[in-house]
Amino acid sequence: MQGHDHYVRQILTKLSAEPDGIPLVHRDTPTTARELADSVVHAAARMREHGVGPGGTVAVLTNPNTPATLILRYAANLVGATAVHVRGVSAIDPSDQLSAEAQLGILRDVEPTLLAVDQDNTARARDLCAALPEPLPVAVLGGGDALPGAVDLSAPADFDLATAEQGTIAVVTYTSGSTGKPKGVCWPYAVKNEMIATSAARGGRGRCLVTAPLTHSSGASADDTIVAGGTVVLHPGFDAAEVLRAVPRHGITRLVLGTPQVNTLADHPDTAHTDLTGLRELFYTGSPAAPERLAHAVKALGPVLFQVYGTSETGMISLLTPQDHLDPELRATAGRPLEADRVSIRSVTDGRALPVGEPGEVCVRARWQMAGYWNEPELTARVVRDGWVHTGDIGHLDEAGLLHLHGRIADVIKVKGIKVHPSAVERVLLEHPGVAAAAVFGVEDEQRVERICAAVVPRDGVTLDRAVLARHVTDALSVNHVPAEIELRETLPLVGPGKPDRVRLRAEVLARAGRAEGTA
Repeated sequence: MQGHDHYVRQILTKLSAEPDGIPLVHRDTPTTARELADSVVHAAARMREHGVGPGGTVAVLTNPNTPATLILRYAANLVGATAVHVRGVSAIDPSDQLSAEAQLGILRDVEPTLLAVDQDNTARARDLCAALPEPLPVAVLGGGDALPGAVDLSAPADFDLATAEQGTIAVVTYTSGSTGKPKGVCWPYAVKNEMIATSAARGGRGRCLVTAPLTHSSGASADDTIVAGGTVVLHPGFDAAEVLRAVPRHGITRLVLGTPQVNTLADHPDTAHTDLTGLRELFYTGSPAAPERLAHAVKALGPVLFQVYGTSETGMISLLTPQDHLDPELRATAGRPLEADRVSIRSVTDGRALPVGEPGEVCVRARWQMAGYWNEPELTARVVRDGWVHTGDIGHLDEAGLLHLHGRIADVIKVKGIKVHPSAVERVLLEHPGVAAAAVFGVEDEQRVERICAAVVPRDGVTLDRAVLARHVTDALSVNHVPAEIELRETLPLVGPGKPDRVRLRAEVLARAGRAEGTA
């Protein structure tokens, strides 16, 4: 990997070149480039004054879709420290905050040099610090009158950009693991530096609307937009009507959403009357996308859809372009790998590379991949082997080089000796015109026999018949793929960008049956 200048210094250089530009808009309030740069520099100087530097760690606790989230990360990284986001693990819902107990667990694991918060989180910071065995310095952006002795990161202070430093790990983002325990995905400075240099060279001055948490991949989207001279419009979460109003009002050119949100946007009654001609890119990721629903989305939103398949550990792996979305057969795939020689389908049992057409684990040697999991060397060694990230996803490559996904290794359900991939059943359920969202998972009964369960959300105004859904699955797949239990509910719990929380759903089914997970 080539050496590149410090990524925050690259961003600040761009901001200083156009001080009157508007890189951020939050709740219709603009932040100028000069204001953003000054806030970062002052906070960094104050952190350095209080002993934060390379090898140190700054825990960041903010309302996730605010300028403060970016300012505190940039400031911590400018002095060479590692920024660790502790607010939440959801990559799609900014309101989904970790419990105080979970945040406390992360703080104990990270042992930060400093806890940096915004004014809205001073009370939570006070409670967390009171529960820690050792005192933890706290710094507040915007003044911390509610926290006596807290460092004021807004106070003006001098900082020479030439003295910007770098450690090894720039950012740690906690994601929800398959067991429910958050995993800290570590992103090195070298990766952040190269990503920003690439975005700066590309340019574009786009206007990106962010509805997902800046603490996750949307933070990278914001960085890319700002360093290219564009504007990031921050919303506190996804609301289809608000998104549709924002696109023409702010001249939005790019959206990044989860798959269910694309469907919601396409189905919204205001979509047909909204001027979307300025929208050039709508990237979506997460749960399986039903081909017919995608066809409807293309008609409703225009030829702007980019389907992204990737993981927290690797970034983007493959892409389905707007042109690909016009082909019914291509809409059923995950698109083409960005670099074919960096994707390999491997045997789950012995790790050997498999031929074209044969399903196995999707393994990736990503250009910009994580350095590992925070304080989890054994887990890192299991996931990253010989430089290849083992995604845990099952898929195959066809003769044309297109990637087809079948589901997760851990999610495979065995019914009457047949392996059923939940994502395949979910995709079929989503093709039913009355289904808005679906999750499929396996549950063992008292005899240790696994059965298929499904949670389905009807579209507004639709009454679903379970027997009709069962016939729909039978006709598309087989009778062995039909869920033994179909629960109709208003919403689905999520763990990522549109990814259903199968662990929670499975636990709810077991609780209704009066059993705990793993008991007979």
